[in-house]
Amino acid sequence: MSRVGRVERTTKETSVVVEIDLDGHGKVDVSTGVGFYDHMLDQLGRHGLFDLTVKTEGDLHIDSHHTIEDTALALGAAFKQALGDKVGIYRFGNCTVPLDESLAQVTVDLSGRPYLVHTEPENMAPMIGEYDTTMTRHILESFVAQAQIALHVHVPYGRNAHHIVECQFKALARALRYACERDPRAAGILPSTKGAL
Repeated sequence: MSRVGRVERTTKETSVVVEIDLDGHGKVDVSTGVGFYDHMLDQLGRHGLFDLTVKTEGDLHIDSHHTIEDTALALGAAFKQALGDKVGIYRFGNCTVPLDESLAQVTVDLSGRPYLVHTEPENMAPMIGEYDTTMTRHILESFVAQAQIALHVHVPYGRNAHHIVECQFKALARALRYACERDPRAAGILPSTKGAL
């Protein structure tokens, strides 16, 4: 059964189309107009082995906030759609990823309940190109709200802002990949004692 999600989101500020295949091979085609964000979404697809297409046109003449936020919302909604009934998946996933001097630890529960815990080093450089580094938390908040997952992201140390953000996306990709993979020992079983996720 195909696990593909496709979401179109249009407002006065942005037009977003996201398609994700959870059982892909890491084929990515992303264009948001924000170079560093494209780079991070590329990490998400490639390291998660998700086939990911993102096409966003936003009001970049104002700033990148709406473009980044609305893309994350659509991505979360598409991910939830692709997960379907969640029968037979592992549900939980975690990964720790170093990137030179930085380290990210990510744990995810595809619980059906949105919750985010996020910590990263203070006093990071405010910008990476046109990417506002305070947006990383907001991306995760937006994604979690629509995907309806519990996500814990912890960066205990790091100096370079590019590395601090990138290792988060790489670890997130791997944790999501592990959580949504099918468990051969649990075929046909929903991983919940409640009977619902």
